[in-house]
Amino acid sequence: MNGSFAAITLQEFLAGLVNSVVSVDAQTLMVIAFLLAAFVHAGLLLGLFAGLPVFYIWLERKVAGRIQDRLGPTRVGGSFGWLQTIADGIKLIQKEDLIPAEADSLIFRMSPYLATIASFAAFMVLPIADGWVAVSAECGAFLILALMSLEVLGIILAGYSSGSKWALFGAMREAAQMVSYEIPMAICALIPLLIAGSLNFQVIGRMQSGGIWNWFIFHDPFVFLAFFCYFTVATASVKRAPFDLAEAESELVAGFHTEYSGFRWSIFFLAEYSSMFAVSAVAALLFLGGWHDGLMIDGMVDRLRGMGVGFLWIDGFSVGTYLANLFGAAVLITKACVLVFVQIWVRWTLPRLRIDQVMTTCLKYLVPISCFLFLMAVLWPLLLASTMKRTVPFGQALGEKTVQRVVVPSVSVASQVKEVTR
Repeated sequence: MNGSFAAITLQEFLAGLVNSVVSVDAQTLMVIAFLLAAFVHAGLLLGLFAGLPVFYIWLERKVAGRIQDRLGPTRVGGSFGWLQTIADGIKLIQKEDLIPAEADSLIFRMSPYLATIASFAAFMVLPIADGWVAVSAECGAFLILALMSLEVLGIILAGYSSGSKWALFGAMREAAQMVSYEIPMAICALIPLLIAGSLNFQVIGRMQSGGIWNWFIFHDPFVFLAFFCYFTVATASVKRAPFDLAEAESELVAGFHTEYSGFRWSIFFLAEYSSMFAVSAVAALLFLGGWHDGLMIDGMVDRLRGMGVGFLWIDGFSVGTYLANLFGAAVLITKACVLVFVQIWVRWTLPRLRIDQVMTTCLKYLVPISCFLFLMAVLWPLLLASTMKRTVPFGQALGEKTVQRVVVPSVSVASQVKEVTR
């Protein structure tokens, strides 16, 4: 990923590697390097996308067991049941793939993959550490909110194509809920974006470096409240209790996926658990300092960046930069996992709401609250400027704290390859 090398990107590194093995023209070489880099990024993200739900499903069972005074999984994979999720996945793959006679076969088969791809696509612009991102987009925050909203298309098609009125009712409920809750979620996400003045997650993360007091959640009281509003609507947007009306078993059997079984049923929940991590990681990036630990340990780790250049045969590789990014990735994933734990905790604590209560909570309460917080976040620096002649109550302004990184011009590997192939 970008940032794992000190001086070159993954594509440029692969271009130099391929050029050392075979001799091709510069344009073909860069196309091959681009495709190889895309496969590497996709493989790493797919491992993260599929690996986290395995842990979250196990965690949900253990948390549910503890809350209900049970033990949870204790047999498969040791006394803690570490391999229970793997065993269940193997069982689901072996089950028969049933398609109702009245279902639209093509759309019925395609719908789970649409929902899963929409959830997976959000990981492309989600930075795991400083520079570790598959696609470093200037509008990354906009893209991730847009991509996660596409999951509703797979859900609607799943209910529509099942040939069952109960599945269709569940799909319509879920569509109404997800579309409605995306409005306050986007408004709450706009508040830290407004403070940062950027849609780039890399820029937003770097602005929160240093102590915990530099996190956006402590910027002003309205951002502090916006975090809890965002986390509430994000929980609803990923179909988690007490907002899981799409799976109201007592009313709709199993909601939009009533007619699904085996592998196709399981990937719907793969998308759900992965989306839980995605919205939690976005919350950590926007409000909780991103990959910064807040204890300034990361500041000491960042001193390793650039150390070990030229390691082994990889020109431009920096072991220190890799270790610093690995530490940042561990911090961000830990923060997101803590928020996912809270979502699981809430599911097994609060009772499910009725569908009218779910919609009322969004339209009559959360949308006005999010709009009010956005308005006050805009007026807060103006109020401070008119009364205290400064935009923050104490410390330096955000723009003054931002570290300006100076990049020393250097000849990239791609340029060197072009010179060689001329």
